Amino acid sequence: MSDAITAAEFTAGPGVAGWRVLGRSAVVRYGTGSFATGVRFVMRIGVLAEAANHHPDVDLRFGSVTVRTTSHDIGGLSRRDLALAQEISAAARELSIQADPSPWAASDNPDDGGSIGG
Repeated sequence: MSDAITAAEFTAGPGVAGWRVLGRSAVVRYGTGSFATGVRFVMRIGVLAEAANHHPDVDLRFGSVTVRTTSHDIGGLSRRDLALAQEISAAARELSIQADPSPWAASDNPDDGGSIGG
């Protein structure tokens, strides 16, 4: 039985406010306010990813962290992506980091070869 999920199933999942499905990936940008806070957040993401054995792309910038997850083995989103996104979102809440609700520019779409950073 495949653990593949649809974009609608991903976005309907609890605890993934701010995440967007772009192509075959789920992406979120968090405003961190500082580089130091971003580093702390990225370290938390690393621990979560290692524990899940599911590794997202992470882009650390001065005031933001962008995360993209997909399941390469199935070519799209899976329950593993949803679970990791939920854990990352919980870690952000613990650090008082909010998802950046600003609309994504076309160049931010990770499936068009553009940058996912801010």
